[in-house]
Amino acid sequence: MSLSQYSIEGPMEATSCSSLLQELQVLWDEIGETDHERDRMILRLEQDCLNVYRKKVDQERKHKSDLVQALSEGEAEIAKIISVLGDQGNPIPVGKQGCTLKEQVSKIEPMLDDLRRKREERVKEFFEVQSQILQICTELSGSTLPSGSACPQIDERDLTLKRLGELKFHLLELQKEKDTKLQKASANIKTINELCSVLSLDFGKMLHEVHPIFADAGNIQLRSISNETLGRLSGTIHSLKQEKTIRLQKLQGLGSMLTELWNLMDIDMYEQNKYNNVTSLMSASSADALDHGSLAMDVINQAELEVERLNILKATKMKELVLKKQNELEEIYRGVHMEFDFVAARQKIINNINSGKADLSILLADMDNQISIAQEQAIRRKDILERMEKWLFACQEESWIDEYERDQNRYNAGRGTHINLKRAEKARVLVSKIPSLVETLTAKVKAWESDEGLRFLYDKRSVLETLEEYAVQRQQKDEERRRTREHKRLQEQYATEQEVLFGTKPSPLRQLSAKKPLAQNNINLPGGTPVGRRFSTSFTRPLLSSNGRDNRIGSKVAIPLNYVSLSKDS
Repeated sequence: MSLSQYSIEGPMEATSCSSLLQELQVLWDEIGETDHERDRMILRLEQDCLNVYRKKVDQERKHKSDLVQALSEGEAEIAKIISVLGDQGNPIPVGKQGCTLKEQVSKIEPMLDDLRRKREERVKEFFEVQSQILQICTELSGSTLPSGSACPQIDERDLTLKRLGELKFHLLELQKEKDTKLQKASANIKTINELCSVLSLDFGKMLHEVHPIFADAGNIQLRSISNETLGRLSGTIHSLKQEKTIRLQKLQGLGSMLTELWNLMDIDMYEQNKYNNVTSLMSASSADALDHGSLAMDVINQAELEVERLNILKATKMKELVLKKQNELEEIYRGVHMEFDFVAARQKIINNINSGKADLSILLADMDNQISIAQEQAIRRKDILERMEKWLFACQEESWIDEYERDQNRYNAGRGTHINLKRAEKARVLVSKIPSLVETLTAKVKAWESDEGLRFLYDKRSVLETLEEYAVQRQQKDEERRRTREHKRLQEQYATEQEVLFGTKPSPLRQLSAKKPLAQNNINLPGGTPVGRRFSTSFTRPLLSSNGRDNRIGSKVAIPLNYVSLSKDS
């Protein structure tokens, strides 16, 4: 190695070595060292420098190895902690080109410290959660282990958030179960208290029978929420509810009997009000909240005594009650115009009562059954009866309008004339609906008879036969009206022909009217005799055709069918 090679180390080192070498050359010149000696001394210097560099390189190589090992161990520990924590958000640092080992180690150390801290915190969280889980499980099982005696076992190989979340979820479920059981126990005790209040039972004694821990009437300890205790509470509630249902049904039956007896015998309201606490429960259900003591045995006993007293009193009034039911049945049949032999039925009931052999209670129940059947029949006949009433009313109006139209003085001014005119107008509208009413009523009656298999009778007469008779009468009446109109038309036509041939007498009304020139209103007939033109009304029309000439067929004038002539004497 030449001395010139040391000049590459840097400006300062090159300057220092050069100056020293120059100074050494001067000294050697002054001393008189030979070139061989000089080369030997320079070679020794170079060997000493090489040894110093080699030693330094070995030291640095060992330092590098230590840094690499520390870096490898740090990365391995980081990977292990990340795997245990399951934290994928912190990537393992990897050596990069251009990044020194010291820089890499300096980056790993804070990360490693942070991960170690997180692991310790995670272990604490696992310990707390598992401790709570163990404590709640102990409480739910009803165990009497002292608090804090249980030490949970933590698996430090799995400290992931997923595992911690599962434990927390399990803890949450256990807490919910615990809260639910506490609430259920409290609700059950409250329900037992309410049922005991309604049934007038000793609440404290009832709870003591469930569990001695409830001796102080509802103090719930942690060990009292076990499934066994809750099962006993539920069983007690079930038995109390059954007792409540039995008593309520018994009181409702007694209330129904009291109400029926009161209605049958017209008991005074003052006497009825004494048992309002019984009759008010008739519409209640076993799930309803009832007043304190409303289902006590004293109430039931009093109601039973009253029913027994009224049954004794009912026997003396049963005959009157049966006849009252018979009157009700007769009214139903009369109201719907049904056929029923009232006299025979009443006489049969009286004979049964007087014989003393009939059970009046059974007889009264049979009357109620007949009334129920009659009401059902009335409901099925209701639609047809309503239409029947409309048709009968329309027939009455038809008869009235016929009499009204035959009255020759119906248009004379007088008191009540405008009322008759309005009624006539409404009657004509109603009469025009009779065919549709008859058609609909016939269809309804046929459908009813087809469904029931019976004839529909109205006051012992068949409705279909009545409708057929009405149809025949209406047809005859329409035919009579048609013949009358035809006869009248022929008479009017004959009178018109006579007027055309022979003329008419002057009317006094026309002579008394205002004097107007009649020449313009006259028509010269073929015979040369002038005839005054008739006034055009709703029933009369002029005889001129559209071209101003007379309409003639042969030697006669054609007369419209709706032409009305005046008599010569008018």
